[in-house]
Amino acid sequence: MKSLITALLICLSISIQAQVKDDDVLFTVDGEPVMATEFIRVYSKNLDLVQDESQKDVEAYLELFINYQLKVKEARRLELDKDPQYIREFNNYKSQLAKNYMSDSKVTDELVREAYNRTITDVNASHILIRMDENQTDTIPTYNQILKLRDRVIKEGYKAVQKDVHNGQTVFAEDLGYFGAFKMVYPFESAAFNTAVGEVSMPFRTRFGYHIVTINDKREALGEVTVAHIMIANQQKDSTVNPEARAKQIYSKIQQGEKFESLAKQFSDDKSSSKKGGVLAPFTGGQLSSQEFESVAFSLENPGDISEPFKTDFGWHIVKLIRKKGIQPFETVKAELQNRVKRDSRSNLISSALAKKLATQYKISNNEASINYFKSIINDAYFKQAWRIGEDFKKKDIILTIEDRELSNQDFLDQLMKKQRIYYGRNMNTGVVIDKEFEAFTEAQVLQYHESNLENVNADFAFVLKEYRDGLLLFDLMEKQVWNAATKDSVGLAQFYEANKTNYQWKDRADAVILTSASKSVIGNVQEKLKNATPVEEILNELNVNGKQNVISTANVFEKGDTSLPDNFQFKEGVSDVLSHNDAYHVLLVKEVIPSGLKSMEEARGRVVSDYQTYLENEWIKSLSERFEIKRNPSVLKRVKEQIQGL
Repeated sequence: MKSLITALLICLSISIQAQVKDDDVLFTVDGEPVMATEFIRVYSKNLDLVQDESQKDVEAYLELFINYQLKVKEARRLELDKDPQYIREFNNYKSQLAKNYMSDSKVTDELVREAYNRTITDVNASHILIRMDENQTDTIPTYNQILKLRDRVIKEGYKAVQKDVHNGQTVFAEDLGYFGAFKMVYPFESAAFNTAVGEVSMPFRTRFGYHIVTINDKREALGEVTVAHIMIANQQKDSTVNPEARAKQIYSKIQQGEKFESLAKQFSDDKSSSKKGGVLAPFTGGQLSSQEFESVAFSLENPGDISEPFKTDFGWHIVKLIRKKGIQPFETVKAELQNRVKRDSRSNLISSALAKKLATQYKISNNEASINYFKSIINDAYFKQAWRIGEDFKKKDIILTIEDRELSNQDFLDQLMKKQRIYYGRNMNTGVVIDKEFEAFTEAQVLQYHESNLENVNADFAFVLKEYRDGLLLFDLMEKQVWNAATKDSVGLAQFYEANKTNYQWKDRADAVILTSASKSVIGNVQEKLKNATPVEEILNELNVNGKQNVISTANVFEKGDTSLPDNFQFKEGVSDVLSHNDAYHVLLVKEVIPSGLKSMEEARGRVVSDYQTYLENEWIKSLSERFEIKRNPSVLKRVKEQIQGL
């Protein structure tokens, strides 16, 4: 037992010693330190993303990271970080990123859970709206009017009242159909989901006016579906192929008993799914950009059901149902719902909750004398947008202090002046206006102060922001030093091609027509006709009769290795043997064999430019390594390796 305890203590000791400290410097670039913790964090984050196994080696990845830091150093030397466009783009991103960190977790979690419960149910509703300006304060007459309409709906039925009151201007009575979370403004959504089927809600207000909502039905949401598809794109290389006709030809072959998966592999223009027999990743209702595709997919009832050909903006499709799932578990969709909640109007609830929480964390003080001063100078002209401030206004007096930030009377006055139009025509107590607006002013300033201080108090935010700051710099730098240089340097590009042109080779190619059939005897018949010089169009017309699609043709210049070509195809002119491929039979009419050889500069241009960019970048990195001194810390690197091995 004693030896076991000793061994455990030794292991624990080694583990503790291997941990990298926050102040451990992994290397320096011209004396500027790069911390080991930053390297570990970047390595860990990108580990699952790298395709090259060599990049998972710590030392190999370190070299990439050092090159990255060299480029950042060079960008700053060139003062790219002072470019106005860079500063503007960075600040926009910082502002957007901060929104993800500006929330109260408890309130957010409650709203996310509520949103989930509303995404798993669809509500079918009808409503009546009496329009009213959102700034109107005398709401009693409108409220009483909508309340009377509610009584009528209960007694007479919605349809009768709808027909009588809807005018499309001041009163709207509309059938809304089915909807779920995030489809309506939040107050309306809440009223709809909180009202039982067959019931009429009490009047409630949104920014549009007062509503009542009648709930006709509630049903379970559509859930998730997995399908396979065959897509025939609208744009075809083979000018003889009509997408609609081709889709119908394939559908005929499916009805004749040919395998959907095999036809997808052979004919689908969606190459990302064709190799998998057309199978797509699972999706939920509302997730796809094509409503037509989604509607057809969800309309299929049983696994194996296949749709008729139908058209979307992408082309013609045939869809096969693989499986249907119920509602996705909460944990699966939680992150997505969090983002949607923060973008929705309900985010105001989160902001208010956060401001109240921050008010207990930061030192905040109000100047009551300044607040009372505003109450003494505001008058009813404010409600006519005619309020003016005299020259003796005490604009420099402090009205609010948040930690070390002081807000003056002028700052609060600016808000009051902006809000004048909102209060236009109202009949309110001016002191109430000051109290309400000062509360809003304080909340906004506390949130603004917290946002500006995020980089100092939130390590995750600081890390992500630094990644973007450096990445944006590198994009501008690479564009100037490598990408633009490669595309604009026509002389250098031509010289690079000449020095490396043996790398740019065509494989053997065949200008051919592939004729395909599920029947070996049919394709044998096709072969005989081709040998007898029967035109392809005549063969198709002769064999595809009585609504049956026995043969399909595809014309192209096929390069060796093309997935459409059978593995045992031989590149020679004339009529090929009958070949088996993708669970079908094929014969090729080869018009011309184009032997392998060098690609011209224009034919290989895309790859030449890419290779030239890589060459320029490597040469540039060498020059940066000579300009900036790199000093590594071997002892820290050793601890980094030990810590990474324990991840």
